[in-house]
Amino acid sequence: MILSDYKGVLVYIEQRDKEIQKVSLELLGKGKEIAEKLNTTLTAVLLGFEIKGLSEELVYHGADKVVYSDSEILKNFTNEPYTKALSKIIESEKPEIVLVGATSIGRDIAPRVAARIKTGLTADCTTLDVDAETNNLLMTRPAFGGNIMATIICPDHRPQMSTVRPGVMIKLERDSSRKGEIVEFDSQLSNSDLNVEILEIVKEDKKKANIEDAKVLISAGRGIGSKDNMAVLYDLAEPLKGEVSGSRAVIDNGWLDKERQVGQTGKTVRPDLYFACGISGAIQHVAGMEESELIISINKNPDALIFEVSDLGIVGDAAKIIPLVTEELKKIKSEN
Repeated sequence: MILSDYKGVLVYIEQRDKEIQKVSLELLGKGKEIAEKLNTTLTAVLLGFEIKGLSEELVYHGADKVVYSDSEILKNFTNEPYTKALSKIIESEKPEIVLVGATSIGRDIAPRVAARIKTGLTADCTTLDVDAETNNLLMTRPAFGGNIMATIICPDHRPQMSTVRPGVMIKLERDSSRKGEIVEFDSQLSNSDLNVEILEIVKEDKKKANIEDAKVLISAGRGIGSKDNMAVLYDLAEPLKGEVSGSRAVIDNGWLDKERQVGQTGKTVRPDLYFACGISGAIQHVAGMEESELIISINKNPDALIFEVSDLGIVGDAAKIIPLVTEELKKIKSEN
């Protein structure tokens, strides 16, 4: 392998029902930043059926080039055809870096592609950067249960490949004046590549909490005291039209579902308003919410670390203070 033969940054674009997933736009933003540092170009790879029309949107969000493979075999995600198509495109484009969203689909396809193209994979990254001296990609992810952050490099193989958590990167502003190259790639897929047959797709009706998109989050920590006390957070969330989330301790205690966890081993969020209720401020949690626009914290301990990242701190029992805040908000709402 001649490392100098590999140039450019490539982002796998995840689409579901012809809708580009938010994490892919976030990766285009980060991919563009990395490409500029390396003085190279950003390529987006789009797989699916009748999806060419999405290509321009990818250019508007930072891609210099879009390579798409359109086939009825790619209409629904199945790992073998998608793995084959993406591997062939990577082998053809020879990018220096490949980025994939750490979604259920991304976590399925990325290790298969990495094995096929004989390179390494750093999974579930929260930070990406470039070493100024070597131009190696610095891929940082939580390790040892989130207790430390490990930065991993892949100096001897190309491409350097990582999956990246949704919500940790910032997508670029849409610029409809951008121009880019759009190329169709024939992945030469056939029915023999379909090792799994999808008979029916059933969409779940249950509404899942999508805390990454919430403008307001009321987040609980161990200091909230008990599962019964979680009710006051929901009461506050209602007038604020927010969602309830929690630290790892709250999820481990079974007070909230895993999908509502904020932090290194949960989700990264950037709401306009973040209420930290009974949260101590351990680095594992702070890493997932410190980019919030306004952080209000309530904690009994005046020396709690959470106050160091807060815009407003209240010393006291969150379970007693929150109902008072809720009452005042409802008063204001009724007066208006």
